[in-house]
Formats: sequence, C-alpha cells, structure tokens
Amino acid sequence: MKPAREVRVGEMLRVSNEGGEFQVEVLALSEVRGPASVAQTLYRETEESREQRAKAAAERKAMREFEQLPVGRPEKRDRRRIIRFRGRG
Repeated sequence: MKPAREVRVGEMLRVSNEGGEFQVEVLALSEVRGPASVAQTLYRETEESREQRAKAAAERKAMREFEQLPVGRPEKRDRRRIIRFRGRG
C-alpha cells in the first residue's frame, strides 16, 4: 500500500474519522504496520483537540435527547397524561 504523502517527526496532522476530528503531533515513525497499542505511542493528540472532541461528544449526547420525539398519535396512556396535565380531566 502506497502512502498518500511522506510524514515527518514533529509534523501536526488533522485526522478525521467516525469518532470525530483529531489534531495529532507525530512523535516517531515505524517501518512496519503494528498493533494499535504500538501505533498510539507514535503520536500525541493535542490538548485543544481533546477539548474540542469532548465538547462535540457532549453536544451529540444532548441532541440525542431531543431526537427521540414520538411519531404519530399519542397512545391511550399518553393521551390521558396530556389531558391530566392540561387540567381537563
């Protein structure tokens, strides 16, 4: 597999994946592909990047609460709660 470009020790890289966007500093290089535990010793995520990812994760978690709105008509139990809440029953 051919790399997209040469990476040098000391470079800052921006990596995007499903987990978010990371900004990392290259600490060392490896000639062979190895396990993730070894790969994690080759770079260091910046403090700013960690803070931004934590903030984004908190926002996603907060948005999940609003996304779970009921679809369609309320069920019988829900209608009774609505009527009681409005003070009509």
